[in-house]
Amino acid sequence: MNLKGYIMKKPKDYIIFPLDLPAYDQALSYVETLDDHVGLFKVGLELFIAQGPDILNAIRDRTEAGIFLDLKLHDIPATVQRAFMAASLHRPEFVTVHCDEGDEILRGVAEENPGSTKILAITVLTSLNQEKLKRLGYAQEYVDDVSELVLLKARMAKEAGCQGVVCSGLEVAAVKREIGPEMVAVTPGIRPAWTVVDKDDQKRIVTPAGAVRNGSDYVVIGRPIRDAKDPKEAAKRVAEEIASAL
Repeated sequence: MNLKGYIMKKPKDYIIFPLDLPAYDQALSYVETLDDHVGLFKVGLELFIAQGPDILNAIRDRTEAGIFLDLKLHDIPATVQRAFMAASLHRPEFVTVHCDEGDEILRGVAEENPGSTKILAITVLTSLNQEKLKRLGYAQEYVDDVSELVLLKARMAKEAGCQGVVCSGLEVAAVKREIGPEMVAVTPGIRPAWTVVDKDDQKRIVTPAGAVRNGSDYVVIGRPIRDAKDPKEAAKRVAEEIASAL
């Protein structure tokens, strides 16, 4: 089914599969393989820049799953507003916008949003940890407690009129308490219990069951499915793990 709401979801509907690939045919092969096994397909910068809007139409022609357009828009307010409006013409379920420029950008996008595409505000990337935040010059209070920085940006997103946020599964429970259950929480940095490794570029990771148990509405799971010998079976296994948390 096409995800227009967030009620009575099946376990597989929580799964967002990222098409982090540059090739048109390769991306569509995963769409056809995982059709009916995931809730949304994520199109990020690599695929969108390589293939343009045509890839969105091709995905929509092959599946009833929704499209998560993860562009992480970040520029001056007027540019972001126009970029979001252009992206919304392609009818994705979600488009991401960075919080780093403050509430002016988020509010401007929300005010211009025709309503069919939901705005997800990026809080703190899951590749960032305390050491990196310190090097970037963040205040010590946020370096000491990353969750405070996430909550600050989540409040900003809600007050600006966004429909949801992207945050780590480590902070999603606190985020949901802070901004309410009606705000969508998408959690990247997800690794099933059977795939967690020591050297991972995602620094703040959780399992699918842990994220959903903490309040995540959607979990982004890429490599554990994409790199599996049988991606369809891996997606089913993730759905079973999510089911254990429902």
